[in-house]
Amino acid sequence: MLKNRAAFKKTLLILALSHSSLTLIAKDYKGAELRTYTAYTYGRFEVNYRASFGAGQTSTFFTYHELSGGLDDWNEIDIEMLGRYSDDIQFNTITSGQTNHVHHQFLPFDPTADYHTYAIEWTPEYVAWFVDNVEVYRQTGAHITTLNKPQKIMMNIWPPAYSDWVGLLDERYLPFQAYYDWVSYASYTPGNGNCGTGNNFTLQWRDDFDSWNTNRWAKATHTWQGNNCDFIAENCVFRDGKMILCLTDATNIGFTDKRAPALISATFFDDTVTVCFSERLNRESAEKKSNCSIANVTITSATLQPDYRTVKLAVSGINPSQSYTLAALGIKDQAPVPNTLTGQVVNIKMPPNWQFPLKINVGGDATGDWLADQDWTPYRDYGRLGGAQNNFLGQAIGGTSEQLVFQTEQVNIVNYKVRLPKGNYQVTLLFAENSFQAVGERVFEINVEGNYAIRDLDIFKEVGAHQAYYYQLGTIPVTDGLLDIHFGDRQSSPILNGLIIEQVAGLKGSLNSRQPSKFELQPNFPNPFNCATTLRFAVDQPAWIKIAIYNLLGVQVAAPYEAYFTPGWHNLTWQPNLPSGQYFARFESTNQNRTVYAVQKITLLR
Repeated sequence: MLKNRAAFKKTLLILALSHSSLTLIAKDYKGAELRTYTAYTYGRFEVNYRASFGAGQTSTFFTYHELSGGLDDWNEIDIEMLGRYSDDIQFNTITSGQTNHVHHQFLPFDPTADYHTYAIEWTPEYVAWFVDNVEVYRQTGAHITTLNKPQKIMMNIWPPAYSDWVGLLDERYLPFQAYYDWVSYASYTPGNGNCGTGNNFTLQWRDDFDSWNTNRWAKATHTWQGNNCDFIAENCVFRDGKMILCLTDATNIGFTDKRAPALISATFFDDTVTVCFSERLNRESAEKKSNCSIANVTITSATLQPDYRTVKLAVSGINPSQSYTLAALGIKDQAPVPNTLTGQVVNIKMPPNWQFPLKINVGGDATGDWLADQDWTPYRDYGRLGGAQNNFLGQAIGGTSEQLVFQTEQVNIVNYKVRLPKGNYQVTLLFAENSFQAVGERVFEINVEGNYAIRDLDIFKEVGAHQAYYYQLGTIPVTDGLLDIHFGDRQSSPILNGLIIEQVAGLKGSLNSRQPSKFELQPNFPNPFNCATTLRFAVDQPAWIKIAIYNLLGVQVAAPYEAYFTPGWHNLTWQPNLPSGQYFARFESTNQNRTVYAVQKITLLR
């Protein structure tokens, strides 16, 4: 379900490389790969590039040992950009037996919108990944010691056959193009280097791709089962100081774009219509407001967004209870010879009219007042990206009356998105560990609206197997009309069984003015704070409350409270003896019926 679930690709790759006369059936798409002639053992491998945009394909930077001893000889370290995501990068090591060690990392930017620098440090003790010179993830352990074989540096663009991993390819987005600005290699010289962690690496070379260095790089011409394209030399292009990898149809190969930009979707929120196109646009044509029209609606401005594919139209006169269509024409792309949209019309997606609490049976069908799960698309009100459905129907789940919700799950999930009106929301995530039977076998992290809610979630450690686990995220402000939840693997794959979203009324006024109907967490005040802050929460029945403070690395740094509380609202003042920084207050509320968890992000400024 991941790219390297398709990893037997490399077995066919070896055949293609070792038997140049091997005849392969031509495929509908043509991709590209560039690889070094030299293989390296250990070092810092760095790249600056803008990934290709669009579902159904990936653009990569990785190291790979060409197999000579079968699957037991496998050595590979990956950076993979899946074009379906605007906030994610995938890291992976593949070791003996084709064993994957995957991690999805949240990114605070869209890697397909602009150039960023990514690096791999490979040593005998660890493999670490860097984004814009900041280490974001590290792997250690026994499997790292088996990464000891020389590996070539590679970059490619290709459409995997596995839609649960990369999504479905839409030909309106063709051609896909990934732009590589430079690549560098530094050897591993511990205690005697000039770059990298601890200056333990020594720069050996950097290629700025001003031209094709044929002594260093080879263009690949092969394919494999699970890859829906052939690699051809024509689709690896050196142009204007960049190396460009192209994914095309079988006819319009090379650095060629003969398609006009396609109008993909239009959505309305807060007096703005957000219009999405298939490719990067010419600014002048995109910001000419007369190039878009909506009947009986005034467009006051058109602003091209930083991704160059999205245009925000400021509008007046839209009634959310009515239906509208948007027409676009005259908008050009950024091709050397620009292509012009001659006219397209789409329906404008209006905000949903939810009845709260909103309940979604993630990975399962509609049941009772729970909505069925679904894939995310620009015209849906909610849905998931990544992964596949699992079910454990018939398995008894403790601590809940919602058996069907906890018996179905989405495994390998990366994103969950829900359209919401502007406001504050109480978000509860539902989990049940139905696969693993030991601590540490499944550990993952969750990022909500750009902030980490938890770094190391181990469901079995918290409640054991086949037990309902309700994790409250606290009050989440949604200001852009879309709730974004990102899941990152740390050990095995993330799961999600259910999602409950409730509106939070205005936070001003007395908290004691209403009786709580469940455990509730309000934002601490003040936040940020200097010396002390007030933690505010409520319980609906007698409960044992534990509060622990964690730093951004997930390390517990304080445990200010552990006590029994009666029903009602409670304010606790915390005066920490900690340095300035961002922390997470984790609340655990246990009563006779169940245990509920919630997390609040807090900022200390000394």
